[in-house]
Amino acid sequence: MLTMIYACDTNGAIGKDGDLPWKQSSDLQHFKRITIRKTVVMGRKTWDSLPPGGLPNRRNIVMSRTPRQDVEVMSFEQIIELSQNEELIIIGGGEIYSLFLPHCKEIHRTIIHTEVEGADTFAPDISELGFYLIGENHQSPGPKDQHSMTFQHLIC
Repeated sequence: MLTMIYACDTNGAIGKDGDLPWKQSSDLQHFKRITIRKTVVMGRKTWDSLPPGGLPNRRNIVMSRTPRQDVEVMSFEQIIELSQNEELIIIGGGEIYSLFLPHCKEIHRTIIHTEVEGADTFAPDISELGFYLIGENHQSPGPKDQHSMTFQHLIC
């Protein structure tokens, strides 16, 4: 099964200048709870933005056409095949989300209550794809958060 997780602003922005456009410790903790001890799939740019060695306590897979020595690499077809036997969580970036969205059955979306000026990466539009909300939790900003946020769980 393919699951997707991302945080976006109120306009769907997920990135600016190759990085997250906010500091949201509570969302990072939520991300960790959802992905820990699971397999995460990402594009090369997302991998390159992580600390050396990738995300700990998770199987890190990068979708790329170029072999790498520092991480497991798979093609789109190999990832789809692997998803028949285990849950894979798509963690970005924008092009990877768009590519896998038609195959995803579940989305964990955090809406960060802000509008990012100059955003250059956006989450794909899911409004017409049959996803429906099964859970939602609004959270005020914690001491290490810049904005309030809403955690959503959607399934198709």
